[in-house]
Amino acid sequence: MERVVGTVVRGLRCPIINQGDNIEEIVVDSVLKAAEVEGFNINDKDIVTLTESIVARAQGNYATIDHIAKDVKAKFAEDTVGVIFPILSRNRFSNLLRGIAKGAKKIVLMLSYPSDEVGNHLVDIDVLDEKGVNPWTDVLTEKQFRDHFGYNKHPFTGVDYIEYYKSLVEECGVECEVIFSNNAKTILNYTKSVLTCDIHTRFRTKKILKANGGEKIYSLDNILAASIDGSGCNEAYGLLGSNKATEDSVKLFPRNCQPVVDNIQHMLKEKTGKDVEVMVYGDGAFKDPVGKIWELADPVVSPAYTSGLDGTPNEVKLKYLADNNFADLRGEELQQAISQYINNKGADLVGTMEAQGTTPRKLTDLIGSLSDLTSGSGDKGTPIVFIQGYFDNYTK
Repeated sequence: MERVVGTVVRGLRCPIINQGDNIEEIVVDSVLKAAEVEGFNINDKDIVTLTESIVARAQGNYATIDHIAKDVKAKFAEDTVGVIFPILSRNRFSNLLRGIAKGAKKIVLMLSYPSDEVGNHLVDIDVLDEKGVNPWTDVLTEKQFRDHFGYNKHPFTGVDYIEYYKSLVEECGVECEVIFSNNAKTILNYTKSVLTCDIHTRFRTKKILKANGGEKIYSLDNILAASIDGSGCNEAYGLLGSNKATEDSVKLFPRNCQPVVDNIQHMLKEKTGKDVEVMVYGDGAFKDPVGKIWELADPVVSPAYTSGLDGTPNEVKLKYLADNNFADLRGEELQQAISQYINNKGADLVGTMEAQGTTPRKLTDLIGSLSDLTSGSGDKGTPIVFIQGYFDNYTK
């Protein structure tokens, strides 16, 4: 029978993962059980993805705000610390800010505006135009910001992040001055000791600060890059990718994930005889058009994946072929012509007209976004995603 279904994505339920659990066995058992219960076969080039969260939970990669404070204190001593470009997120940054505050004498908190790095808005950009404020040149104090824009609560969380973040610092008994600027150099007018909290632009920000007189310059990946008093840590990403765990602790991004995906692939090969690809995923990369938020708060979409997921798609655009190369064909003749073209396509289609409009992104970023949307971040209970037919095309 002719195949009429392409890619199929299933969110798989599994037990709640706790510290010390064997994550590889749980993932493999969950995939095999799902295949048995749902009645599907496991094939070569199927993909198993698992959230970074369950890997970190199994590893027990946690730290407290006191661990964060001790590392911050060791790096900045008694200096006033400029904390710049944090994202506006209770889950992602509130406990980090509390830890930073506990390790500092005074904090100058510099927020980017109208939004943070991942699209959480402090103020609508149209209002900036109405007020005659240029976010690329104008530096605002907290009073100036309030005079212009008043108090604005986030549409989804109901939180005024300026008020919230300032209160977190002051609750630690630390003075907090809030300013608004998109120019990293602004903070150097207040202190030469800076913790830059941006994610994907952190290397550029640090370079700018160091080139313009910054003295003690760190980013979040430098905090808890090594264990503090037995805490969890992440050698590559430090606090980046962390999430709030309890009121006084965070779960860090998982460490050393490559053996995890390699072991799962090997175990599935032993049990099924099939070569299945495996990856750990965090945030995908997609934008909410209403809230304007980019779902990209982790330092990478995938910290580890098997070799078959390396690279980018090598695809042609079917509608381009139908409208151009084979515009005079219809029906079965058109189908056969396109199928033959696909079967004979080159190994590298970069720059060809037939590939224009296909998604020029890494496979792991695309699959991570697909997985993140499937598993969600709430109570679906499906931190494992099983994907079939992803590498198929029109000819299969």
